[in-house]
Amino acid sequence: MKVSPTMEGGLRIDPESPQDWHALRAIIMDANNCEKDLAERMGGLVSDEKLREDWQDLVVPDLRESFGDAIHYVYASIEAAAAFSGGGDSPLWITREDATSWYSALNQARLSLEEKYQFGPEPEDSPESTSLVRREALMRSQFYCALQSFILEHAMTL
Repeated sequence: MKVSPTMEGGLRIDPESPQDWHALRAIIMDANNCEKDLAERMGGLVSDEKLREDWQDLVVPDLRESFGDAIHYVYASIEAAAAFSGGGDSPLWITREDATSWYSALNQARLSLEEKYQFGPEPEDSPESTSLVRREALMRSQFYCALQSFILEHAMTL
């Protein structure tokens, strides 16, 4: 997969294999891979009981909608690009207008993976001592982080 900046201020992603398309689709899978969604998990961090109730009633519904919209947008973008490619080479574009949705979906995927696998800021496990599933999850998390960095640098700058 190749990722390159565009002249308009965005990114062009060129998936080069079915595995690349799978890696992009995994964003959606990982973002939705927790028992509780991110909006609800964030509410669990509020320690005061009254504030937690207010958070659940007033903040969570809007956050849930916003987070869900981002995931659906990215899903639709990936599937539209994959359908257009017809199994061949077709780029996926992240424009300035798309950047916030992509950043949000990638962040949700990374947070979900972190919650499930507890990687921490610098994973200490050596590749030989880690399960294949955990290594693959770590590689996806690192891919999402790199893609977020590209989005910040090329699509979210003024």
